[in-house]
Amino acid sequence: MTCLTATPTAAGPRPAVVLIHERYGIVEHQRRLAERFAADGYVACLPDLFHRFDGDRDALARGDARADLHDDNALADLDETLAFLREQTYVSGDDIGIVGVCQSGRQPLLYAAHRTDVAAIVVAYGGVGRNDWQPNEGRPSSVADFIADVSCPVLGLFGEQDHVVAVEEATRFRNELEEHRKSYRMRIYEGAPHGWLNDTMPGRYRHEQSEAAWAEIIRFFGETLDNRWDPNHVTWSFESSISPAYDFANNRRLE
Repeated sequence: MTCLTATPTAAGPRPAVVLIHERYGIVEHQRRLAERFAADGYVACLPDLFHRFDGDRDALARGDARADLHDDNALADLDETLAFLREQTYVSGDDIGIVGVCQSGRQPLLYAAHRTDVAAIVVAYGGVGRNDWQPNEGRPSSVADFIADVSCPVLGLFGEQDHVVAVEEATRFRNELEEHRKSYRMRIYEGAPHGWLNDTMPGRYRHEQSEAAWAEIIRFFGETLDNRWDPNHVTWSFESSISPAYDFANNRRLE
């Protein structure tokens, strides 16, 4: 499994973020995010969780092919990734977070439910869509089954105009976190379609929402990785801006 890393210029060990790629694999968008994390003082690591895929990688990068992430493989690969990071002298070993985006939104939740050595996770416009609540052969548990076992604070970032994750599914996620007394922050951004962070896809990218989300991510990791979240208190924060006439059926895929 290939892992790409971006390191900050600051001297001494730094907190690390595992950035899991979208359905396209490791493409320019993920590299840009990794470099941005490094510029903000974090070691960023991009593991190739599609390393078992033996199909056309160019078609995958275009979105014309699909590789599935099975839960057992994802857990094994993330174990290896965290072990790799903890071997590096430039990483503060206890301060590691995981970010999942789109197709990989499930994996941070999966890992935080099955392991106890991750400090914080971010789920961005994925992980809790309609199909995630239903088990299948490669994913034998519904996301609802393991939210109860998540062992770290969660940041959830979603968009009003997302055609994959409905507002109702984001709020179901919030309700599950609250039912099980998990610390979280969640934001639903007005006018944001699926993939609004991706500045390589002009039809999807939304600069204002992207900058607001990035500031939220950096603030969240600053509190959970640098200073650690207080485990003796459960904190909830939810902000949303949607139309009173919101209807998920009106949301469309953008390029």
